[in-house]
Order: sequence, then structure tokens, then C-alpha cells
Amino acid sequence: MSMSLMNGSEPASLAQHGMWVTERAGLGGAVYHMAFAVHLDGPLDTYRMLAACGAVVRRHPVLAAALVERDGRLHMAPAAVPPKIGYEDLSDGGPALLPGSPEWLASPLSPGLDLSTGPVSAFTLVRLAPDLHTLLVVVHHAVCDGVSEELLLRDLAAAYGGAELPPLPVSYGEAASAETARVEDKLEEAARFWRSRWHDEEDVLLPGARRARLRAVPGEAVDLALGGGVAETAERLGVTRFEFTLAAFQVLLHAYGNERATVSIDVSTRTEQTREHVGLFVNELPVALTPSGTFAGFAHVVRRQLREVYRLREVPVARALGGISPRSALTPVSMSFRRVDDEIGFAGLDASVELSMFTGYVRGTLHLHALDSPYGITSRLQFDPEVLDRASCEMIAADLRALIAGVVARPDAPIGELPLPSRAGSVQAGALPATGAFPEAVPAFERAAGTETEPDDDLIGEVTAIWCETLNRPDIKPDDDLFDLGGHSLDITRIVALVRERMDVDLSFEVFIDAPTVAGIAEEIVRSRR
Repeated sequence: MSMSLMNGSEPASLAQHGMWVTERAGLGGAVYHMAFAVHLDGPLDTYRMLAACGAVVRRHPVLAAALVERDGRLHMAPAAVPPKIGYEDLSDGGPALLPGSPEWLASPLSPGLDLSTGPVSAFTLVRLAPDLHTLLVVVHHAVCDGVSEELLLRDLAAAYGGAELPPLPVSYGEAASAETARVEDKLEEAARFWRSRWHDEEDVLLPGARRARLRAVPGEAVDLALGGGVAETAERLGVTRFEFTLAAFQVLLHAYGNERATVSIDVSTRTEQTREHVGLFVNELPVALTPSGTFAGFAHVVRRQLREVYRLREVPVARALGGISPRSALTPVSMSFRRVDDEIGFAGLDASVELSMFTGYVRGTLHLHALDSPYGITSRLQFDPEVLDRASCEMIAADLRALIAGVVARPDAPIGELPLPSRAGSVQAGALPATGAFPEAVPAFERAAGTETEPDDDLIGEVTAIWCETLNRPDIKPDDDLFDLGGHSLDITRIVALVRERMDVDLSFEVFIDAPTVAGIAEEIVRSRR
């Protein structure tokens, strides 16, 4: 099957660039694999379903793309390995794994995704019984967001029903270029906005937490029933269900002793031009507030803060401010909340859909995932088991449920009168303070102990010149930290490209995490030449 981008090679978006650098630095991987499943009951036409998958890829060629760096710039290009569209028959008792489960996704049955070579998407139709099938779709987050899952489902159903999928009005690259231009226009405004609001808080107080972490690791999840009454209470207060849930989450974090309750949220950056596009149109932005007064009043404070943030929704904080190192999560605690209004039907079949399935990885310390559908709000807490044990996460879930139940009963009550945990104001006994983003990272020069890596003055001068050129600074010292100088992921890519061009050395992106200084980069160049 031949798949290609509309224009052969197109510029990547800023969000894709940030994700690509994170993955190249060893901080991404399977955590960026998004999965959803369609369970189909009835006389399914196997050939027609597989053909529908191909039609969806043709309409959305980003699903057949790879991200490649050329001369310090990131582009999308046709992937060397096309999307996998396959069929598995497990009706005769195959592996005792549920399609789409974390165990299934980690098994040989699950197709591996590769952002550099492809595939970046995979469609697997699994036959479980003569009239029972599951279509599992796994897509790399760099070419897919939550809304994209719904678009994929809608197009799959339409194509299976015999409809011809129309071409998109603009290419993904054109949309990405337009977004980048808008971001450039808003950079100064965004810098002013975030300068007083951004605090690089790598610590968080949670019951039983041993430390905080901002990198992707194998994770676990606890299902969380928010309880009835959320929709009605939010409407009564004049806020959205998302605003209500975020306010409750922040009140709980504050009760655990966090002076500023900081939660990073996923914000859609879609426009009228990109509303039909499958792709990455989302930005992660922090909301940091100190709860006070009544819950109703604080919920409106959250609402006003979000309205301010939304004005600059397309601008990544790291791009506006610089000085933020590549990481899997912007802050230790994050939240995603998505509303799904439409039900998807497949011709002649009874269909049920599982959106945003848990893939067995978490990209921070604690993440609250909520999906608001016609069937109600379903949610789960995803957590890093090396930071929080399951009992502690279940305690957090119970505390949030109790708090929300209290708010539903008395939405106008002062926050101090709500059912807050008795541990308020302190970390659970026995917990250790947070230790930062990458406690297990070992500087490159320590890993290479015993080898000669001391760069000479000429090499230090060459690397310094590259940094000055990239960062547009006249004077940089050998021990200056790239991120303290305001560097960001685009600067890393340019430095790597200039070192490759002038010194014929391919730098590892990981060195910018371990030793992000001129001296550290020069030492890595010496090691690479040995």
C-alpha cells in the first residue's frame, strides 16, 4: 500500500517538535502511544473494514508520516515503514490477552511504532468469534490527539458504510506553518503573561509520595468514579464540568499541603482550518492557584484563569520563556478532560467504543484522565508506581470522591467546611520530600569516568561559537546551562545540526539532559571521536 504526504515533505508543528526532542532524549517512548478500540458485534465484512482503514490513512496522510531533521529543522516525510493494517484470528483460542489491554499492547501482537522511520499508526482487526470482532487502533501521539480519535472513528464508520472520504482543504504542513506563524506573533505577549505565573515546580506533596518525577515510566491506573451530580452541580454554579473537576482537584492538592495547587492541563489548539484534521493540535499549559473562600467562588476563579490561559493556548510555555528542559510532563500533576457528544455507528453492526485506553505508561507523577460522554463521566488516576504505591493512589481517589460528594451536597460551602482529608497540611508519615525531575539521571561525564574526555580550548571555542550563534548571545561561558540561558527544544535541534555540519559528529539528545553546558557538549564530542 503506497501512502504519501500531499506535498512530499512538510514542516512539523511546534508541538511535534517538542515531542520529537523529548523522545530522542529518551524521555518518551510507549507513553506517547495512543490506543482506542471498537468492539463490533454482527456479520462484519472483513475486507471492507480493512479497506476502510486504508481509506482513512489516505485522507489523513500524517498517519503515514515520519519526523525527520534536516539542517536543524524538523519535517514530516513519508515514513519508510507504512502503517500496519492487519488481521488476527483468535477465535480458535489464541493468546489469553484482551485486545487493547496494557498486557496486549506490550505483547508481540501489538505493533511497535517508530516516529523516525514508521509506522506511526497501526490498525489491527481481531476476530474473537464468528460475529464478534475488535478493531484496535494504535497511533503515535505526535500525529494524533484526543479529538483525532473521534475523527478517525467517524471516518472509519463512513468508509465502512461505503462513503468516499473527501480530501482535506489544506495539508497538515500548511496548517502547522500557519500555527507557527501565529505563535511567533504572540511570543512577547505570552512571555509577559507567563513570566509572573510560571514556577518550575518539580516537587509535589501527595500521600505516600517518595518523590516527584517528570519522565515517562511504566505506570498503573486506578479507576475513579466521580459520582453523580457533577454535571448538575457544575451547571448550577455556572461553570463547565471540566472547570468544576479541575477546581476540585486543585482544592485536594492544596489540602495535601501544596501552597500553589499546580495542575498542567491539555488545551486544544484547533481552529476552523484544522477541525477536520487528524494530528497533534494540543498544548500542555499549567494552572497554578491557591484555593480560598467558598468552592463556588473558587470554581469561578478557575474559570477566569482558564479564560486568560486560553488566549495564548497555541504558545508552548517553553517557547515563550525558554529555560525549561525537555521532559515528558510539564509538572508532576496533570489532567486531561474531554467531552464526547456523538455516538459512532457502523453499518449493520452493534458497536461500542473504548476511547483513550490506558497503555500501561504514565508521563509524570499523577495524571487525572476524564472522559465526558453521553454515558456519563468516566475517569481514572494514572500514577508512577515508583513514586506512589497503589494504596496511596487509591487513597487519593477516595479523597477526591469524598470531596466532590461534599461539593455536590453543599456547592456554596466554604472550602474549609468540605470533607477534606485529615492529612491536610502535611505529607503522609514516612514519605520523603520530592527530589526533582530526573533523580536517576547520571551526568555524561560521570558515566564515562576513566576515559579521556577533556576538550581543548579550540574545541571549547568552536562549541561556544555555535551556542552564541544559536542563542543570539555575545558571551557564553563553558559552564553556563543551556536552559538557564533560555534555550528550548528548537535550539537543541539547531545546535545538533551545526555540530554535525561543522564537526561531523552526531550528538545524542540525551546529553542535553545530562550535561547541558558548552563543556558538557564538548566532552561528548571528544567521546564521539574516540
